[in-house]
Amino acid sequence: MMQPQIILLKEGTDSSQGKPQVVSNINACQVIADAVRTTLGPRGMDKLIVDNQGKSTISNDGATIMKLLDIVHPAAKTLVDIAKSQDAEVGDGTTSVVLLAVEFLKQAKPYIEEGVHPQIIVRAFRKAAHLAVEKIKEIAVKIKKDDPKEQRQLLEKCAATALSSKLVAHQKEFFSKMVVDAVMLLDELLPLNMIGVKKVQGGALEDSRLVAGVAFKKTFSYAGFEMQPKKYKDPKIALLNIELELKAEKENAEVRVDTVEEYQSIVDAEWTILYEKLEKIHQSGAKVVLSKLPIGDVATQYFADRDMFCAGRVVEEDLKRTMKACGGSIQTTVANLAGDVLGTCQDFEEVQIGGERYNLFTGCPQARTCTLILRGGAEQFIEETERSLHDAIMIVRRAKKNDSVVAGGGAIEMELSKHLRDYSRTIAGKEQLLIGAMAKALEVIPRQLCDNAGFDATNILNKLRQRHSQGGMWFGVDVLTEDISDNFDACVWEPSIVKINALTAAAEATCLILSVDETIRNPKSGGEGGPGPRGRGRGRPM
Repeated sequence: MMQPQIILLKEGTDSSQGKPQVVSNINACQVIADAVRTTLGPRGMDKLIVDNQGKSTISNDGATIMKLLDIVHPAAKTLVDIAKSQDAEVGDGTTSVVLLAVEFLKQAKPYIEEGVHPQIIVRAFRKAAHLAVEKIKEIAVKIKKDDPKEQRQLLEKCAATALSSKLVAHQKEFFSKMVVDAVMLLDELLPLNMIGVKKVQGGALEDSRLVAGVAFKKTFSYAGFEMQPKKYKDPKIALLNIELELKAEKENAEVRVDTVEEYQSIVDAEWTILYEKLEKIHQSGAKVVLSKLPIGDVATQYFADRDMFCAGRVVEEDLKRTMKACGGSIQTTVANLAGDVLGTCQDFEEVQIGGERYNLFTGCPQARTCTLILRGGAEQFIEETERSLHDAIMIVRRAKKNDSVVAGGGAIEMELSKHLRDYSRTIAGKEQLLIGAMAKALEVIPRQLCDNAGFDATNILNKLRQRHSQGGMWFGVDVLTEDISDNFDACVWEPSIVKINALTAAAEATCLILSVDETIRNPKSGGEGGPGPRGRGRGRPM
């Protein structure tokens, strides 16, 4: 007699399980990878993504694209997470990490379909990833830190490699120097938020400049600022969080006065308060006054008469960076504007950059901050430049902290692939096939580099396999000559941490997706049933 089927889930709940579920998850991930596949490498294409508000973004950065794609598939969301984690941890290699994860899944798919248990695959992949990471650590080249000149060259090469796949690849010489200068200006902790990026439309990319100090856009100002000097040597800088303007009386208070004098004294009171504040600021010897709150026209005029410069409504972030660079501290009262709370710098100047005027503070005593001013034609273009520089800055930071590098351009992947393939031949059982599969999957990076550049991938990969088996461990794709070359000599370098992180993240994501064999999706609550028992609460599987 047939067992009656018992359904415990609320109607409308959609669940699929077992082998088909794993395969469908893998297929969903492959679709995602196809979206970023072509952005890899120096010949990669860019994506133009338009969101539902109609804002368009042009990008080459894997993480940016993944964030902007509105991904609904639950398993495919893991890929977005690994791209984000790669972006946060090392800043570059976001496309590679997605491609690797998906390629691992793709190689595992035939085994899943033939009924190999996912946990066996997961175990083999974990082992293989561990082996690969060990291998990277073993062959990575340490760079001598004690020689500043050599270290600088290393950092510039790493930055140039990171930039070669971006829109600004033509100017990579120019920008890689700029990025290294920027990172060199920071202190030991290398805080990212101390590199300010300002975007000014107009001009050529080459007009971008690095200010060793703080630069920000001239704030809104009142009458009287034209008379203020625009240039100072060694000025004292007062950083305030005080409003310096007259307020109209809003309260409907009733004050009875008998004489005009009494009335006058009430009106004067506010002026007196304001003038006292201004007098104190003037007496402190400050030449440049920056405030987070507005500075009104009376104050502006007052400062102008006394040969002082002021800017109100300065963005908090800029004010903090000025404080870091010039010393001093942000004051909320004018009571004790003495020496140590005032900052100073060698030069203060207001200059015209494009259509905007900028205030530049340079030659700061504690300059642990800098500002990149980016120029360019279109807004999207400048924004993509900013994203590209962010990747390069992150890479330089990483390379400065961990001083070991490997060759890029698919070289390290081919070497790992060979290492895993050799290892797999020494063991028996299913693991041999699975580790071999992962070795094959690693070839996706050089293959994709070839595809994106329009080369014959099979031909080049054959050459690479041959060279690596003969011991040429740094041979990778050479995009310029459509051939293979020793990428270590060609200075295509990447910090080894980028590769280690990418491999670990990709392997973890693969294991995660493989070990999911059922998705239970609850119907949206509040269906057509109104506020009845159907509409209330989310359905839960029992």
